[in-house]
Parts: sequence; C-alpha cells; structure tokens
Amino acid sequence: MTDEIENGEHDPTPLRQPGEGVPPKPEGEKPSVAGDVAALAGGLKTTLSEFFKPVVTTMYPEEKTPRSERYRGRHYLRRYDNGLERCIGCELCAAACPVGCILVIAAENTDEKRVSPGERYAKTYEINMLRCIFCGYCEEACPVQAIVLGPEYELSDTSREKFIYTKEKLLEPLPPDVEARLNAKKKEEAP
Repeated sequence: MTDEIENGEHDPTPLRQPGEGVPPKPEGEKPSVAGDVAALAGGLKTTLSEFFKPVVTTMYPEEKTPRSERYRGRHYLRRYDNGLERCIGCELCAAACPVGCILVIAAENTDEKRVSPGERYAKTYEINMLRCIFCGYCEEACPVQAIVLGPEYELSDTSREKFIYTKEKLLEPLPPDVEARLNAKKKEEAP
C-alpha cells in the first residue's frame, strides 16, 4: 500500500466515521458527589495558593527590567570630554557590518572647523535600524571606540523613515561645560 502512495496513486483506505476510535464509556460508574467536591477542592487549593504568592509580573511601562551588562541595544556616537567627536571617518564600522546598514561619508578637518582630533571626520553617518541585527561588529571594529551599543531597547516608531538614524540622532550631547563655553563664544561674536 505504501508503494502505491509513493507512486502517486490515491490511498484506497476509507475515512473514519464520526465517533469511530473513541473509547467507550466505562459502564457501572455513576457520578459521585464526593468526587466532584474533591475535584473542586483541589482546584480551589491551587487557586488560593497562587493568590497568596508574591506578584512576579513587571508593570512594563512604569517598571523596566534591568538589562545585562553586555546587552546590545541602540547605537550611540561618543564624544571626547572636550566636545570633539570620536569618529574619524575611517569607515571600518561600515566594512565590518554584515548586513551593510551603516553609511559613512568622510570629510577633511580644517583648522577653522575642527570636528574630530584626526585628519578626517564623519560628515555623514547613518544607520538603517530596520536592517541592523545588533551584532556589535561595528563597535568592535572601531579603533577609537566612537560607536557603542547602549542599553536602550525601546526602538519602535511609526514610519520607516524614522528608522534611518542620522549623525545628529546618534551623537551624544555636548558636555555641559563645553556647551556653556560655545554659547558664551557665540554671544561675544554677535554684535
């Protein structure tokens, strides 16, 4: 019969009828009130024992569970303490990315416009977060530890365009003392 099925022919065994193959009910057993009460008591025991145990549910939006130390979440571009960007535009992170979700376009630093301590800086730095697999290869490939994967995991948004993280979105904010100096310098230059 299996040869016939393997050769593509139709299986001639008829389908089972409804109720066929169901074991018959044991005769002579009558419903017992004591058995029903015992079953009810067993269920109530389970319910009450769970009711008095401490709650282990995390109320998510208000409470967040701690992440492990090596958790890889949202990307950040770091700065030095003096406010200069760490990224030197070497594009090693883009080369190491297995899915090609990082785009780096480098530009030359000048004495008038110093963005990073090296000769070059990342003029454009974009990560397509829809393609990112959070492997951490970009972080390991960076020679100056400019890109890091932080603990943030809430990355949902409403449109695909918002998942293209640009340099402005990725950069850490300026340290407060550097920002205060830059604001003071701007006020002095303005007449």
